[in-house]
Amino acid sequence: MFNKKKISVVLPTFDEVRSIRKCITDFEKLNIVDEILVINNNAKKGTSEAVLGTSAMEIFERKQGYGAAIQRGLYEASGDLVVVVEPDGTFVAKDIYKLLSYSSEFDLVLGSRTTQALIWKDANMGFFLKWGNYFMAKLIEFVFNTVSLTDAGCTYRLIKRRALKKIQNKFRINGGHFGPEMILLAIKNDLSLIQIPVNYKKRIGKSNYTGDFLSAIKLGAQMALLVLSVRLKIIDYDKIP
Repeated sequence: MFNKKKISVVLPTFDEVRSIRKCITDFEKLNIVDEILVINNNAKKGTSEAVLGTSAMEIFERKQGYGAAIQRGLYEASGDLVVVVEPDGTFVAKDIYKLLSYSSEFDLVLGSRTTQALIWKDANMGFFLKWGNYFMAKLIEFVFNTVSLTDAGCTYRLIKRRALKKIQNKFRINGGHFGPEMILLAIKNDLSLIQIPVNYKKRIGKSNYTGDFLSAIKLGAQMALLVLSVRLKIIDYDKIP
């Protein structure tokens, strides 16, 4: 627990069979996490065996997609503070303390992977991905006149349970651009938010969304289209009860 608040950690997984067990044990070693949920999103063979014997609860989500897996995790989590993080070896468990340190003041605390000093050697955050995520974050910041944002796609984030309840029924994106949707819904529903730097390491395995140039371009286009659609009210979250 943290400040008498129960902490849930949600780990959406598809192709993290080689890294997920270490991710779980790294969070376990901190002795502050009350609940770890592994959302098996049609994951690679061996994932369940990797989770077996840890304190994590494995939940199966058959609807394919990064967003679908995270939404299921957010629904199943019982903590007062819910943390989402990809178990692919890129993030550092102890960075949860950074997110928690802002949780008393903000409803949503977002990680950012674009701080050069925290990008580890061989991390998949080269020129294109770094500045693409930065540009997309600044597009959201400019279009919606919101707080300083520097990374549109970072998974590592924390949201308060009571804040989550305000936006949870409005989620629509099941794919890789779910991250920006969550930010947009927070802005549209007047949640307080902040983005802070976190460590970003080399991924174990290949990402389905940013593992190659064309996939990254497609994801960036989906993010931009979502931002503009919400701004022009082609997608009108205000009409979703």
